[in-house]
Amino acid sequence: MNRIADYLNNKYILLLGFGREGQSSYHFIRKYLKNNPICIADKNIHLDKSSFADEHLDFVLGDNYLDNINDFDIVLKSPGISLKDRILSIDSNKISSQTDLFLQAYSSQCIGVTGTKGKSTTSTLIFHILSQLDNNVVFGGNIGIPLFELIDKIDPTTKIVLELSSHQLEFIHKAPKISLLLNLFEEHLDHYNSYLDYQKAKFNIAKYQSKDDFFICNGQDENIDNLLKTIPIDSKILKFGKGRTSNLYSFVDQQQIFLNNNGQDILIKRIDEQFPLKGEHNFMNVAAAVAAISCLHDIDLKQISAQLDSFHPLKHRLEPLGIFDEIIFYNDSISTIPQASIAAVEALKNVDTLILGGMDRGINYQPLADYFTHGKVQHFIFVGQAGKRMMQLFENKGIKELFFCDTYPEIVALAKKITQKGKICLLSPAAPSYDMFKNFEARGDFFRTLVENKQL
Repeated sequence: MNRIADYLNNKYILLLGFGREGQSSYHFIRKYLKNNPICIADKNIHLDKSSFADEHLDFVLGDNYLDNINDFDIVLKSPGISLKDRILSIDSNKISSQTDLFLQAYSSQCIGVTGTKGKSTTSTLIFHILSQLDNNVVFGGNIGIPLFELIDKIDPTTKIVLELSSHQLEFIHKAPKISLLLNLFEEHLDHYNSYLDYQKAKFNIAKYQSKDDFFICNGQDENIDNLLKTIPIDSKILKFGKGRTSNLYSFVDQQQIFLNNNGQDILIKRIDEQFPLKGEHNFMNVAAAVAAISCLHDIDLKQISAQLDSFHPLKHRLEPLGIFDEIIFYNDSISTIPQASIAAVEALKNVDTLILGGMDRGINYQPLADYFTHGKVQHFIFVGQAGKRMMQLFENKGIKELFFCDTYPEIVALAKKITQKGKICLLSPAAPSYDMFKNFEARGDFFRTLVENKQL
């Protein structure tokens, strides 16, 4: 029997949330444990119970779906469900997840990547490089692939690359052998009782490591530094950052990526105009990825440079859409915090119109207004409740050329009218998409369709 299934055997299991991961958990359990009792708890009262021919399955649906958590032996929580209002009344020892069980079984083979921004790019880059050098590599997690769906592809020599969100890390009890924490900014404040709780959830990627593991972190992030001072960790700490300083293991300096090996700087990559990733923030992601790969003793570092050149940037992350009406359009829909949008503008350097806004999670947008006070962008188009709050902050700073639109067709029509020819119109919203779209991908795809003037 599979070792995860062996652990679950004879336990009364609650599947908390029945989206893609909950469904994946159900099918995994039934593959190995035909008669184990399972209960599905989900807010969706319209979940079709009749489609299950399973006499050992119960349901708790509707607004009270969180009420009976303590009645079960183990709770497999889906990432999107917040327990912040129940944290004092539930037995947190019972809370687990696919991520938790997967790491308890396979942590020694895992490279895990988290951070408020950059984790998709960095984890995808690591997977890209390793898959070019070794055909026995799998990739999953927050990128959209439930971890249980990887299990049939794993043998004892498989390298496993994981993109991990704070939600996935919140209740883990074991961390990856090689863990990366890229940065910490305000995000997901609707899911946690405080910004510190969010940071601590991310930091579990180091907290639950062992002495032979590696923790790669941003050596110039104040929040990470504060956590390192207050939460003891057992793993080897390797820091990455910008500039040649003695405490950095990998670093970016003058468009070059280096590793510091026992005091000797080893050049890994010179970055030129053809390099597929743009912007200083992405060069930092490369430094982090190189540090992680260097911890694998069977990888020749001399081969990394060529693989970096063949990487293709992610959709919705500084994605060039083309030139339309003599205006250059970029889709950066994945940027949902101010720091990501600022990094996007700095990477492109020729932005004339910036599209901002979406769902308001209550994060601090003052740094965004402060940054754009200095005239780096001429026109701003806002949308959604977050856009309304941003626009007020921009007005308070005396920034001109501010526009508000209710819909994306209005946004694109206005952008084509006001953006200077030969310059960039950038969608980099600094806010989530859930007020108008299913996810940031749907927002970016809709923006692309409008820009290209295709039939909707």
